[in-house]
Amino acid sequence: MKVVIIGGDAAGMSAAMEIVRNNPDAQIVVLEQGEVYSYGQCGLPYVINGKVPHTDDLIARDVEEFREKYGIDARIFHKVTAIDTKLKKVSGIDVNSGESFEFLYDKLLIATGAAPTIPRVENADIQGIHTVKTIPQMEALMRELPQVKHVTVVGGGYIGLEVAETVRERGLAVRIIQRGKQLMTALDPKLAQIVLEEAQRNGIDVLLNESLLGFKGETHVEAVRTATGIYETDLVIMATGVRPNTQFAAGFAKLENGALIVNEQMETSIEDVYAAGDCATQYHRIKQQVDYLPLGSTANKQGRIAGLNIAGFEQKYQGIVGTSILKFFDLHIGMTGLNNAEADQLHALVETYEMEVNDIAGYYPNVRPMNIRMLVEQQSRQLLGMQAVGKNGVDKRIDVFATALYNDMTFEDLLHLDLAYAPPFSGVWDAIMQMPKRYGKK
Repeated sequence: MKVVIIGGDAAGMSAAMEIVRNNPDAQIVVLEQGEVYSYGQCGLPYVINGKVPHTDDLIARDVEEFREKYGIDARIFHKVTAIDTKLKKVSGIDVNSGESFEFLYDKLLIATGAAPTIPRVENADIQGIHTVKTIPQMEALMRELPQVKHVTVVGGGYIGLEVAETVRERGLAVRIIQRGKQLMTALDPKLAQIVLEEAQRNGIDVLLNESLLGFKGETHVEAVRTATGIYETDLVIMATGVRPNTQFAAGFAKLENGALIVNEQMETSIEDVYAAGDCATQYHRIKQQVDYLPLGSTANKQGRIAGLNIAGFEQKYQGIVGTSILKFFDLHIGMTGLNNAEADQLHALVETYEMEVNDIAGYYPNVRPMNIRMLVEQQSRQLLGMQAVGKNGVDKRIDVFATALYNDMTFEDLLHLDLAYAPPFSGVWDAIMQMPKRYGKK
């Protein structure tokens, strides 16, 4: 069996390794546009502040290991430009030599990830404007950072906050420019306010409701221009979202943003073609529909399922509940399930519960507050979502609630959970078990 995998990072190589383990006779060719295989993209921001000493530390397995130890024909600088699904042929160019290539396949996996989106604004191509999705992009940023004093981050989501924090920890002045009315648009407003105050407490200048128009500077960026003003800066990091790398994949069923629609086996709409990772959709268990929430953990799991199915072992991807977490200075910001806006889109009749609780036993030293917000379906009492912001213990509560969501638990079921208790870790009633004030219909 000839297997071609397009993309050599999380989803692609998770799939490749499952095929190697379960179908050793398969001939595997991996076509990677860049030169780096199997690295931890989510760790890139921490290279900026030195918590990850070097980008090489993010590489799990290099291309030579895949070739020599596992017998995978791992190519670099191979950019795929077209797929002929009738002839079962992949074609493209070597980005170094310019030479064309073609590979036939029996099974094909598209694992091309997603690329940062850059708004179409004035002077977006001048020097000093960076994105941080790949190791070469981070290395380019790191070469320039020692010469700058002020950095502007465009975008106040996950990546925007992470790079704002790590740049600030280098001692540089930082400004965040956000198009919306709050940081972290996925958070409900009261919790987003806590995040804003944390940014300001750490000396970050935050500009909300700002529409980006372009950049000023002849060859290198000197200022950011918005609808309301011009803001001088030495360097810009763009964190305005990502878009699936699927432009070359014609004839497939896709979401509006280009994500390839897949089923439980990670199969696309075309026979013998699979997709996984940031270029593909995920089934959302709470929404009960396909969604797009690109995360590294999801990419690895989807790649594993795709690889097992390609190898001949039928496996189903069970979907997501929308779980994520973020560190921002002293805050931990976690969420799982639906937020208010998503509940509205589903026309769900919900009750909202909000509470400020202690992260550990109230009498134990260093107790700290945690703000929690829950959404519960009004009639069935089904759990719908939770968000939490605090300085400690957020990860535990979010993971417990995510597990409860996965298992279709109700609000009252939380009281029956047998959770770990000792004063340094929790109150006798855990934070998510304390009956909060009822706010009624949202």
